[in-house]
Amino acid sequence: MTVKAIGPENRGARISRRNLIVAGAGLAGGFLNAPYLSRSGAQAQDATLKFWQFYAPGGDVKPQVKWFQDLVAAWNADHSPKVELEYIVNSEYISGSKLATAFASGQGPDIFLISPGDFLRYYNGGVLADLTPHIEEAARTDFPDSVIANRKVDGKIYGVPMEVEPMAFYYSVKAFEEAKLNENDIPKTWDDLLELAKKLTTSNRYGVLFETTPGYYQNFTWYPFLWQGGGEIQGKDGKSAFDSAATVQALKLWQDAIQSGAAPRQVVSGGFDIVSNLGAGLTAMQNVGIWGIAAMENNAKDMPYGVFKLPVPAGGKYVTVGGGWAFVANAKGQNPDAAAKFCAWALASMDKGSIQRVVDWCTTAKSDMPPRSSALAAGSAAFQAGRMGVFSKEIYPGTRAEPRVPPEVYKIISDAIQATQLGGTDPREAATAASQQLDAFLAGYSGAPIL
Repeated sequence: MTVKAIGPENRGARISRRNLIVAGAGLAGGFLNAPYLSRSGAQAQDATLKFWQFYAPGGDVKPQVKWFQDLVAAWNADHSPKVELEYIVNSEYISGSKLATAFASGQGPDIFLISPGDFLRYYNGGVLADLTPHIEEAARTDFPDSVIANRKVDGKIYGVPMEVEPMAFYYSVKAFEEAKLNENDIPKTWDDLLELAKKLTTSNRYGVLFETTPGYYQNFTWYPFLWQGGGEIQGKDGKSAFDSAATVQALKLWQDAIQSGAAPRQVVSGGFDIVSNLGAGLTAMQNVGIWGIAAMENNAKDMPYGVFKLPVPAGGKYVTVGGGWAFVANAKGQNPDAAAKFCAWALASMDKGSIQRVVDWCTTAKSDMPPRSSALAAGSAAFQAGRMGVFSKEIYPGTRAEPRVPPEVYKIISDAIQATQLGGTDPREAATAASQQLDAFLAGYSGAPIL
């Protein structure tokens, strides 16, 4: 998912893998029909490697800034070429077009972060370096298949995950108390959730919040509601499975929340931002991921809140989605081999420093579940206490990996969510139309497998 998750919201149309994908806001296509301008042979192999991300040095969460700075300092002390952090503001990196536009112009970073939802944009564009040669076998098996599968193609690893970020609901204890509610009133079903949201809604506060901004993150947060009713994007036959009762009810849940007045049509900063929404008192409950624990600890420490797992529909089964970001190397960059070595050294070595680095990211810098079995064991105490314990024991066991889909599939699903949630379109009509579009695309798709 992990922040999550979150990736560019822009579109894509298939072309040759020698050409690059560009994500530009408002574009119908995410690929640019211009050859990628490789820099690999033209620049010195010892040139500083640029590492684009949205944490440091300009981020506002000090433990996360420090983790990235310490990481790069440790590498630079003993390795060459050196790595330099380049901070891209969150809105530009996650919801904007800066990253993909840079690649389209031949100026993509040497090292960067991507979510599973955007993996195929870059893999099918031919710009992800194979990291496998730099990861020893013991480390490869240290990543559970449920975590690493959507970063692999043909058995090769193209991304090293730094976290697993399951989704849940957070609630304001104060809002519950004002409505004469307590933890015994935590909803177990979708109907309970909507009724509770109405009770918690006041003239200056919404009862519940779902993401309303179109993008990979919104799709990511919606998938569990599709799955809980048995729905899928694609069937085993390779065709669309989107025209289903499960799809319709998941779309309707989000639509009902808006139309009832219990959920906002527009969120502050982004649905992933718990501090600006729940923390600021704008909503009583918010659908957000495990990273919310660290965000609240660092920026809204005095606000009492609780966490509960996603409610389920009538006859449904509990499931949540686990996203998370991964280190990847630019196959067309200045020094792809060195960039790949850095990614493996940072997060995928059996060295104690590499394992501890993952533990520190998931427990000190951020609040996440670790993507490595060794890190889960090394930090076991932290994953069993407090709200992290709630995630570990109650929420995480129902985690399913975030789907990886091409930009075209993402866009079709995004349009269906937006049309029903904010546009008032009938969910059945939206599901049918989206399914027809998916079938038309899937019939001619020839990239890496959709997972």
